[in-house]
Amino acid sequence: MSHIDELRDAIRKLHGAEATHRESVPIKEVFNGETVWDGIVEVFHLEGHPKANTAYAWLHDTGDPSKPTQHVAVLHVPPVVSPLTAVRAFIVQEFRSNANAQA
Repeated sequence: MSHIDELRDAIRKLHGAEATHRESVPIKEVFNGETVWDGIVEVFHLEGHPKANTAYAWLHDTGDPSKPTQHVAVLHVPPVVSPLTAVRAFIVQEFRSNANAQA
């Protein structure tokens, strides 16, 4: 199974919509001079979702040997309006989750 098929399945499972791959977009996000994310975001057209007709998805390296990758699927719902803003929203969510776990 290709990573596109894996992501399509993850979108169906997470968001209950059928997804058709549209394009692959390279994204590099830099914060304070350091690269915080560098990868390819897959853009999918959605059918059957009540709020979005696009999803952005990728595989994320978790750093956890027991579950080394995570499927990420972010809907095109403002403020997420592009592959870049999807990555930024994910980074913020991860940062908040890590901060809460340490509190």
